[in-house]
Amino acid sequence: MTSAFFKTGDDFEKVQAARPDFRRDAEVTFSKPPKPDWKQGEGANDDGESLKKNHVEIDPHEEGRPVSSNYKILISGMVPRPIALISTKSKDGKSANLAPFSYSQVINHDPPLFVVGFVGSLEKAKDTLKNLAETEECVINIISEHFVEAANATALNAPYGVSEWEISGLHQAPSSVVQPARVQESILSIEGKLVETKEFESRTTPGKKTGVLAIIEGVRFWAREDAINEDRSVIDLKVLKPISRLGGIQYGRTTDAIEIPRPQF
Repeated sequence: MTSAFFKTGDDFEKVQAARPDFRRDAEVTFSKPPKPDWKQGEGANDDGESLKKNHVEIDPHEEGRPVSSNYKILISGMVPRPIALISTKSKDGKSANLAPFSYSQVINHDPPLFVVGFVGSLEKAKDTLKNLAETEECVINIISEHFVEAANATALNAPYGVSEWEISGLHQAPSSVVQPARVQESILSIEGKLVETKEFESRTTPGKKTGVLAIIEGVRFWAREDAINEDRSVIDLKVLKPISRLGGIQYGRTTDAIEIPRPQF
């Protein structure tokens, strides 16, 4: 029961109550890789077991396949995903928004560039995208274990103008270059400026805008003192304790890692 996944229709409170308590003292530990003596050309480390399995072909746009099935397979299979807890401000400066996005990733370091994917269109943009498009500013905050519940609360579908800061109980800290505040509780925050956006059309409903990609340049980094090394170039994983997104309502934590040297030709 303790390892059971929550499924739609289950009594979540009952499933949750049967699980062990969260281990706050769990440290990041390093183990050997599955096959430490692996050599070039050896392939998978499972003695050929994966070669005995069959695959099914899926056309994401096949007749009768609901779009929600594509969503489910992608968020459950493309895991773990980093989560960008994005802070924005309205154009008039009267409202501040905070929301998590797992369609996000760093894509370059010179300059520091990030991508964030939004569901919907620019014309009918929700709070974060609307604010980002109009002000071209945001702050990307990395989520850690010590405020995962508060970060999750910001996913609430609140009306425009309602502040998720109050709902979450998280604290605003002043930024240096942009107007939106950073999350004081976050161990790593990146002030960002919008570079460009690109809209995408639905394949099942031609002409309907269903997604927006935003490219954001990081213009300032904020790292907690006890998490950054002396030359301010590396974040300590054991201090960061990052939270990642899995499928459904699942989140992941990093408590076990392996190290494999990059090969040289």
